[in-house]
Amino acid sequence: MARRLKRPLPPPAAPPPAGTAPRPATPAHPAKRARPGGRLYVIDGIRLLAALMVAAHHYVGTWRVDQPGNRIWDRPVSDIMPTVFRVASYGWVGVEIFFVISGFVICMSCWGRTPRQFFVSRVIRLYPAYWFAVLFTTAVLIALPGVWERLRLREVLLNLTMLQAGSAVPNVDGVYWTLWSELRFYLLFLVVVAMGLTYRRVVVFCCVWGAAAMLAPVADLHLLELAANPEGAWYFIAGLALYLMHRYGQDLLLWGILAMAWLMGQLELGNRIEKVEHVSSWRGSVAIFTVFLLLMVAVALGRTDRIRWKWLVTAGAMTYPLYLIHYVAGTTLINRLHGTMDARLLVAVVITGFLVLSYLIHRLVERPVSRLLKRGLDTSFARMRNAGDA
Repeated sequence: MARRLKRPLPPPAAPPPAGTAPRPATPAHPAKRARPGGRLYVIDGIRLLAALMVAAHHYVGTWRVDQPGNRIWDRPVSDIMPTVFRVASYGWVGVEIFFVISGFVICMSCWGRTPRQFFVSRVIRLYPAYWFAVLFTTAVLIALPGVWERLRLREVLLNLTMLQAGSAVPNVDGVYWTLWSELRFYLLFLVVVAMGLTYRRVVVFCCVWGAAAMLAPVADLHLLELAANPEGAWYFIAGLALYLMHRYGQDLLLWGILAMAWLMGQLELGNRIEKVEHVSSWRGSVAIFTVFLLLMVAVALGRTDRIRWKWLVTAGAMTYPLYLIHYVAGTTLINRLHGTMDARLLVAVVITGFLVLSYLIHRLVERPVSRLLKRGLDTSFARMRNAGDA
């Protein structure tokens, strides 16, 4: 039997010259350094805090006359609760906080999913509580007229689609305007989901969307402005960049995207103060938004991973129903009850009542209806796939 020859070993590498630092190892591709997924409890708490900020702003943080000739209170709330008013006047920033969290959570929950799974997850998450909120708010306006104008039946029915803004139909509740921004974000992000989410593709998406959002206001193209959503784009982009930090670690490119989002965001905060929210200052709103972004950076970099309080999961689940039902119904109740008890106690009672109702909506409406919707949609897509194969 022939003897196998041994391959000679390669010569040892020559040592580096004296005084030369060792060459660092080439970093791995981001995909090889991806962090494992897991629930981020702090985000659930931030979401509920943002919803309470918005509710407090609507109840005790605005000068606005909600309908011609009608006020929520019998006199300016700044006279009734001056200290509370000064704090609550900044509560509207909670909406921008929602947008950033949405970008983070959508990117996290859709990683590795197909477009069909993305579509089903958004439908079962958004619609059950929303359908209940539209019917509940309409019922309140029928039972307690005179504070808000009730829409016609055909407008209420169209609101059930969540697409009323695209048909120039008023919202049953004014807070639904944010859902139109969310839907446009989902539609754009669906393109990346269809291609397959990767670090590179999400970064490119952030850059392309950001460029479109900057060009849209001066391009005088209505379709581009509608799709790019310049008022909300940079908040969602900030959330996407933060999630990439969480999944792959920080780098200069992600910090640059986040810095650009902060710079564009502070401009939008100022624009909103000038056009809508006249009760607060630019400096205060930017300070709140900056603190929130720093907190989200801490979440993204794992500094809050030790916080695992189970009650935060329930808090996060209550956020969406609370946001949907609190405004029109809550201000109507305050208008009818403001002379029956202390103003601060009344606001506390109304917010507590809506928190309890939000929990019940989550348990008795969202959970069972979401299961039914998911089962039905999965069956429908399976039939569609089988029909295509046939």
